[in-house]
Amino acid sequence: MATITQTIQTEISHLISGNEIYDTYQPRWRYLLESYLGGETYRDAKHLTRYQLETDAEFEARLNNTPLDNHCYSVVSIYKSFLFRTCPHREYGSLEGMPEVEDFLKDADMDGRSLEAFMKDAMTWSSVFGHSWIVCTQPNVGATTREEQVQLGVRPYVSLLTPLTVLDWQYTRAPNGRYELDYFKYLEDVNGSVRVVKEWTQYSIKTTVVDIDNSEIQEQYEEPNNLGKIPAVCVYNIRSTVRGIGVSDIADISDLQRFIYNATSEVDQSIRLNTHPSLVATPETNVGTGSGALIHMPENLDPGLRPYMLEYTGASVDSIYQAIKQTIDSIDKIANTGSIRSTEARRMSGVAQEQEFELLGARLSEKADAMELAEEQLWKLWSNYLGYEWDGHIDYPGSFNIRDTASEITQLKIAKDTATSPEVYKEIDKQILEWMEVDQEQIDKVEPMLHPVTTAQNRTQHIQEMIMEGYTDQQILDKHPEISQADITTAKEALLQVGE
Repeated sequence: MATITQTIQTEISHLISGNEIYDTYQPRWRYLLESYLGGETYRDAKHLTRYQLETDAEFEARLNNTPLDNHCYSVVSIYKSFLFRTCPHREYGSLEGMPEVEDFLKDADMDGRSLEAFMKDAMTWSSVFGHSWIVCTQPNVGATTREEQVQLGVRPYVSLLTPLTVLDWQYTRAPNGRYELDYFKYLEDVNGSVRVVKEWTQYSIKTTVVDIDNSEIQEQYEEPNNLGKIPAVCVYNIRSTVRGIGVSDIADISDLQRFIYNATSEVDQSIRLNTHPSLVATPETNVGTGSGALIHMPENLDPGLRPYMLEYTGASVDSIYQAIKQTIDSIDKIANTGSIRSTEARRMSGVAQEQEFELLGARLSEKADAMELAEEQLWKLWSNYLGYEWDGHIDYPGSFNIRDTASEITQLKIAKDTATSPEVYKEIDKQILEWMEVDQEQIDKVEPMLHPVTTAQNRTQHIQEMIMEGYTDQQILDKHPEISQADITTAKEALLQVGE
């Protein structure tokens, strides 16, 4: 009996444990998750440096009184907002018009999330951890034809996994040189002490329900993998040197955020010590609290033992705030978000801003390529479940037009004040309309509005206005077929008489 129990415990330990790479990266992933979530999660993780001789109560009070300026969340949100500002363009090829496709786009994970929202979440967790996993699967309800699947409402759906739930994965190199996933183990569900573990191979799917507290396997069953491959896609943020591991966007930012968190606590302590300095007194001295409190000393107290205040000589609050500001500047440099996250006017030249925008655009373009590749792989798996070969196309935005609109408008205003040619005026007006995101059709209407067809009553006045704006005779004739050279001559003579 003892041998059987030991064997079960060994099997359970093997099921819920990760591979060597997982054990190495798991503490760092948990730290990145805490840094991104912030709030109670970050506070409970106790990322404040504890003082020597500090009691538990004092440490808890410091944790509760120290706010977190969550830069990790801010940077990831900025990347996501730019990346999904324009919806990806999807062409479904032979899948076009299928009801399963429309249903999948509206509810990708059978939990109400659209495909757009699902891919946003995949990008978010890839940005936080460096990568995430998408598993595409279809319930096995015994349907043998597609008609039966439609009647039963069965179709492929996706699940999003973070690296913390993917315990083991193994790649092998196929004869054609391609790396293929041949083993995949993850936690499908966690309910108290009960864990549901899924193990995929190219030929089978094994599900095990484990009760950790009671060290027992409640249920275990195995079913064939009819797809013939493991339907898991690794969504990389940036590929690392280890297969199945990505590089996080907040790997360095999280450490800087922790420094700011501790520095903020020092600000609070400095203010408290300056406002309420420590009082040194003997145990017999009766010390009151609050402003203007009385201090009762024993009559025979040695004068050398009289109460006195400890003068605070620590770092000034201004120096701590300066260190925090420099750290925030470092975060903006790392993330290429200085001009976007700035809350005050910054003295950056136009060239510096343009270079920063280009660096941010290049980073976003790289992330878009990774998301595009992951979704292409996802649609291939989704199509295989329905018996199709994917012949569609996914296109994420490859260019991100990040512009300093205030600077551009200022430059256009200066150019318009300096210009003398009517053609330059026209181009500047078009640039302003483009900045206002006016449709091209409306932009094309600007020219007729500036130069409508003249009548006998307003023809002379309009010709004079164009002459004053610098138009030549030929330009006037080109824009107004109804005007003749004689009309221009008459307008010029009238203009000269007014001048005299």
